[in-house]
Amino acid sequence: MTTSYKELLQQRESLEQAIQEARAREISQAVQKVRDMMAEYGLTAQDVFPSGRASKSSGSKSVNKVAPKYKDPVTGQTWTGRGKAPKWIEGQDRAKFLIA
Repeated sequence: MTTSYKELLQQRESLEQAIQEARAREISQAVQKVRDMMAEYGLTAQDVFPSGRASKSSGSKSVNKVAPKYKDPVTGQTWTGRGKAPKWIEGQDRAKFLIA
């Protein structure tokens, strides 16, 4: 008894549907388990995801600001020491521009 191509496609379709249903059910159970544990231990999203990734809806990447390392005493402009050096520090000894 051989299975036809159309029968195999139907089997695949029903298997894919069963896989999607099982996955949705298991995800729902997992989420409920996590919520229960968070409630039991008094955890917050910040406790579980300390890097601030708790909300996917924020849509923005986390940008870590770097503190300035150098300051121009004349204009007050600052530079972190990363990237291309600004004109006011180019070709000079950077030690005299260090922020203490």
